[in-house]
Amino acid sequence: MPNRLAHETSPYLQQHAGNPVDWYPWGPEALERARREDRPILLSVGYSACHWCHVMAHESFEDGSVAALMNRHFVNIKVDREERPDIDQIYQMAHQMIARGAGGWPLT
Repeated sequence: MPNRLAHETSPYLQQHAGNPVDWYPWGPEALERARREDRPILLSVGYSACHWCHVMAHESFEDGSVAALMNRHFVNIKVDREERPDIDQIYQMAHQMIARGAGGWPLT
């Protein structure tokens, strides 16, 4: 069953359209749902050529039990860093400040 990424133009987002995770692209629909339902956002930033992004997708986002947990507790947003470098930069900087180390991808 495809999620909301099926009609996105980003090849990276389209790669996740068949995941059991109820992914949203970055935008007002996802942010409004999170506000309305008072649910945290699970943000996942990656890109098509990222090896570890594909590993995480296979080991986590394609797993039905993981997806069920994510769908039950979070509003899940998938971002292509090549399409939205502005969002990637904000969250990479936040991660580096919190972790006091280097960032990277996938950033979840």
